[in-house]
Amino acid sequence: MIIVNVQQIKKYHAANLVLDGITLQLHEGEKVGLIGRNGSGKSTLLRLISGLEQADEGLLTIRKDLQIGYLPQIPAEFEELTVYEVLAYGYRELTAAKQEMSVMEQQMSSPEAAADPEMMERLLKMYALLQERFEQAGGYEMDTAIDQVASGLQIDRSHDRRRFGSMSGGEKTRIVLASQLVVHPDLLLLDEPTNHLDLKGIEWLEQFLQRYGGACVIVSHDRYFLDAVATKMIELEDGEAHTYLTNYSGYMKEKEERLLQQFAHYQEQQKVMKKMKETIRQLEEWGRIGGNEKFFKRAASMREALERMEAVKRPVLERKTADFELSPLDRSGRKVITFEGVVKQFGDRVILDGTGGSLLYGEKAVLLGDNGSGKTTLFKLLLGEAEPDAGEIVRGARVEIGYLAQQEPLGENKQTVLEFFRTEGELEEGEARNVLAKYLFYGADVFKPLNMLSGGEWSRLRLALLVRRKPNLLLLDEPTNHLDVASREALEEALEDFPGTVLAISHDRYFINRLAKRVWELHQGRITAYLGNYDDFKEKRGEPHIQESAPPRAETQGAKTASADRQRPGAGTVAASSGSSRTVERRREQLELEIAALETELARTDEELHHFDPRGDAVLLEARWREREERQSQLDELLEIWMELSN
Repeated sequence: MIIVNVQQIKKYHAANLVLDGITLQLHEGEKVGLIGRNGSGKSTLLRLISGLEQADEGLLTIRKDLQIGYLPQIPAEFEELTVYEVLAYGYRELTAAKQEMSVMEQQMSSPEAAADPEMMERLLKMYALLQERFEQAGGYEMDTAIDQVASGLQIDRSHDRRRFGSMSGGEKTRIVLASQLVVHPDLLLLDEPTNHLDLKGIEWLEQFLQRYGGACVIVSHDRYFLDAVATKMIELEDGEAHTYLTNYSGYMKEKEERLLQQFAHYQEQQKVMKKMKETIRQLEEWGRIGGNEKFFKRAASMREALERMEAVKRPVLERKTADFELSPLDRSGRKVITFEGVVKQFGDRVILDGTGGSLLYGEKAVLLGDNGSGKTTLFKLLLGEAEPDAGEIVRGARVEIGYLAQQEPLGENKQTVLEFFRTEGELEEGEARNVLAKYLFYGADVFKPLNMLSGGEWSRLRLALLVRRKPNLLLLDEPTNHLDVASREALEEALEDFPGTVLAISHDRYFINRLAKRVWELHQGRITAYLGNYDDFKEKRGEPHIQESAPPRAETQGAKTASADRQRPGAGTVAASSGSSRTVERRREQLELEIAALETELARTDEELHHFDPRGDAVLLEARWREREERQSQLDELLEIWMELSN
């Protein structure tokens, strides 16, 4: 059954046409991924469906009594509520009924009611009616539903009595999201729901939405998430809506086929139109030469047919994306960063507990961990912005760090994009405008005040400055947050080609799969290393691993020379403590198995390349050669670890 019907909707923001006659339908229970570039009108469409805005033209019909859950921005009234009151916001009537029942219970237990049978009977009848309504509306399941969702989104229930306005931005987002999920509306409108969730929270939300009985419209640039949840994709492009009955991966394939087919139709029509124009010109010329009116009539008839012909729109096969030209000014030494026995605590809370790790030049690693596990703290230590309480951090020779923070507030900065970029990048105006154009800041966009930029625009601008500084070590904290899919893919390509070293914090699993050659998981203050990308990490995470043993508490606090086992890259394990020969032997045996498997794969790849037809597919040959180089790099790394363990 159709629950929302959109027909030829147009919507303007001032003189800017955002939605240009879009048509789409939403049905009961379907999970829709709503995608498009930044500024394509996704949030505008959600506001139209929710009733917060009205269309300028067209027809929007919504099923009568449809319950819609949508909170894209945090209402001002929430700031003074407690966290629990926000979580239970959708149950406002039930919580009021619960309070009324509590008052009546006190009245029934009062001496006055006990002495007045008529009063007691009246209170009992009213209480029974109220209790029945409370039960039928799910009042007794209310706290269970809140607990379930709050637990899944990792909302600390000890904060229930805290004022909502005192929470951080990420905490507020999770709490407001939970307030919508607990009431199970018929239609959920979710705008970037994964932005402030860690991997555990995202995986829980995926499972929740997969089981969810209502319909969902999800604005998201998280491709992995859309693949897991969406059964239908709607893309907003050039003000129009294109519907695909599949998930994100299926949409990518179908879109490419649609564009190629549309381009073929466009070319065919152009040929027909060209031929018709030539025929018209020839008929008119014959009419003039022979003075025959019949030729002019035939030409006029053909011209009318040409004018009535509905022109096929020329499809854009490749749209311009941001150009992240990442190239270091100088390469660093082979050992980029090494840290051992690092301890960091705030008050009684230990964040890092004797952890260690190392990065070699050219490595690309991703740091994973729950919210609050210490990922950003580790970055601040590596940057030198904070000092460890114990342990040692050593930077290699000629290391130049480029850091992208997850959140860098704009505040009320009214500098224009051009002024800010010229000042920070030390550029003349002409050169600054040329560089900004590569990051999709054209024309009047460069005069936009910073405090008017969207999240995606601000991220692109900060990345433009980072690229300008030409570092050889990139520390990136959630670099894909707020970027649309096209900008994410452009950044991924640039990082793949970047010859320097990358350590990124990310919950974007598509990004991790494409970039990472090693995954670090930070848990309970220690790092476990896994060779490979996110899918490899997920597969190996269930296997038994050798964890670094944390030093005794007496040794970890205040001692600047505390030591820990050295973190080395390995296939899903961490090097064992030097004091345990049995552990070292077990590790060496595992490495030998992994080395043998890689050598077999390399031999098979070499044999395939040896017999490859040089006149064959050049793209396939390049892909095979790249795979061979990656395997060789993994083999060299494992051999280095094996030799160290054997000494």
